[in-house]
Amino acid sequence: MANMNVKLEKAYQDALDDLITQIQESDELATYLDSEEEEAYQALREVYEPLLAELYKLVAENDPLQITSLEIAMLDDRLEGLYLPKILGFSVLRGAINEDVRYYYPQEQFRQILLAICHSSNFEWIRKRIGQTIQIGFGLSSDIWVTNLIQEIDNKKIRQFLESQKLEKYQDLAPRKEAYRRYSGQFKDETFFTADFPTTLPDLRRYFPSLRNFLGKRIQLNLNNETILTPIYEMVRNADFQGAYEHNYLLSMFLNFFDAPEESRAQAGKIFNKLRKDDTEFNEHYFGILAELHHSQYNVSAESDRQVASVVDTKIKDDISAFYELVEIIHSKGYIHPDAIEAIQTFYGQHQGVRKVNECVRLTVFGYLRKFLSHLEPSDYTELFEISKIYAAYFQIFDNEHFKQDVKDLNMKYVRKLIKVYTDKRGKDYQDIKRFVQATFTDLGFLTEKEVVELFKSRRKKKANIEE
Repeated sequence: MANMNVKLEKAYQDALDDLITQIQESDELATYLDSEEEEAYQALREVYEPLLAELYKLVAENDPLQITSLEIAMLDDRLEGLYLPKILGFSVLRGAINEDVRYYYPQEQFRQILLAICHSSNFEWIRKRIGQTIQIGFGLSSDIWVTNLIQEIDNKKIRQFLESQKLEKYQDLAPRKEAYRRYSGQFKDETFFTADFPTTLPDLRRYFPSLRNFLGKRIQLNLNNETILTPIYEMVRNADFQGAYEHNYLLSMFLNFFDAPEESRAQAGKIFNKLRKDDTEFNEHYFGILAELHHSQYNVSAESDRQVASVVDTKIKDDISAFYELVEIIHSKGYIHPDAIEAIQTFYGQHQGVRKVNECVRLTVFGYLRKFLSHLEPSDYTELFEISKIYAAYFQIFDNEHFKQDVKDLNMKYVRKLIKVYTDKRGKDYQDIKRFVQATFTDLGFLTEKEVVELFKSRRKKKANIEE
């Protein structure tokens, strides 16, 4: 693997060493060592964990391939176990999981951090903050792996603590899945993903899920990716990888989302075009990947499409050339323009059947609708009246129930927002909205007449129970 056992950069190590010095010389630590009371340890935490968190965030956002090295450096005993519960949680969530909500492969970082906590002189206080994390980590891991980890601990009391974190209910998929969902939600605003970049094909396939998660998070959070552009490009241009589905996926992410130097982008484009010519399955793979990127809400924008279009060899007359010609019309003229609608209808008719390229067209249009309606203020509700005029045309062209349902959901969410804002049933705004919904939503098949009545029905407030 390309970045395992990478030494922590001097600037980050120096910053961490400075924090170690501050902690070791602090009055808070002296008080704690003198009293050995939990309250004194909490006081130490309150002062220095925010500083450790600040350093971690700096590295995670700007130099993510250094995260693993930073976490190992943070196991230093002189840090008194501070911030370890947090990075233990990061290590649990960083592992990619399969459809069975289990790790694809054992999480060595989770093991290493947990063992360091178990051997910490401050374990008695740290353990009160890590129970849920260990439960999730053990639930996602194999029983054999967990058993082997626990056997590494000599202290009987600590072994018993770890054994108690193996929850029987997590043997079943449903509670394990729900627990993972709820736990990961606690970290939704944190940046902690990193990855190892593969140098062999077996490693590419093994570590692909984690690598995809890592790059996806960088894209979603719009982070500074300068330090990872070179390893991504080296992976993309690796001739041993080309032709593998995993390589197709990472190449697609690179071309759509990463602002690479012109030379790197041009070389990646040559690989892309070569695959179009040499691999008969590449185009279908590409549109399947592009559809997944849309569904993952990575914001496949006009800029993304134009980045790819800039390297597409239009001399190759295939679906990819045709698709990027079409989406340029959509982006330049607008999805409500008659010329764009006509171009979409023509393209769609030429690609009949359940094909990924047509799904990508639908998702491009839906992306615009979602952006428009999610940003539409209640005071601008008349714009909904106007945009709804194009719905019927798209429903007829696409003839796709998923698209229709998704558009309905967007509209219903906005209308419910309007009903909460415009509460005067005799007011012009309320009446205009109600008339519009009655006429348009029934015509489009969003609601029945009965459902419209129910939507606008007055809700009586429940009277409070008054005790005698």
